[in-house]
Amino acid sequence: MTHPGNLLNRSIGTFIMRTLLGIIFLMQGYGKVFTWGMKGVYGGFEPYEEQLPTFLVKFAAYYTSYVELIGGLLLVLGLFRNYALYALGLVLLIVSFGHGLSSPIWDLSHVFPRAVLLIGLLFVPQEWDKWHLDGLLFKK
Repeated sequence: MTHPGNLLNRSIGTFIMRTLLGIIFLMQGYGKVFTWGMKGVYGGFEPYEEQLPTFLVKFAAYYTSYVELIGGLLLVLGLFRNYALYALGLVLLIVSFGHGLSSPIWDLSHVFPRAVLLIGLLFVPQEWDKWHLDGLLFKK
């Protein structure tokens, strides 16, 4: 029999993990889209055009920026959680590949914590995540 305090801790822990990851991505996406602007963000991606086709570099710049913004918001709200996690997981793969192209040894401090939180959320049973809009909007 599981102690009721443990059940509450699971729910709170899952909520904090999801919301924290959502805030991290939301604020990064917000900064890219609204503070730097996509023109400024894309400027940081231009050096990759020496190694990759331009359309792929542009796609990566726009995809990662907007998915961080929208996916982060969805995680904070607890809406379409799995789809948000899948899309954000792809962001981490794209970012890791890009950083690896620019330098074989790069600073993992920006990607690793997000990856741990994201993969953790994929492994946590969904019933532990009690406070989300999915539950209100899509009652079974």
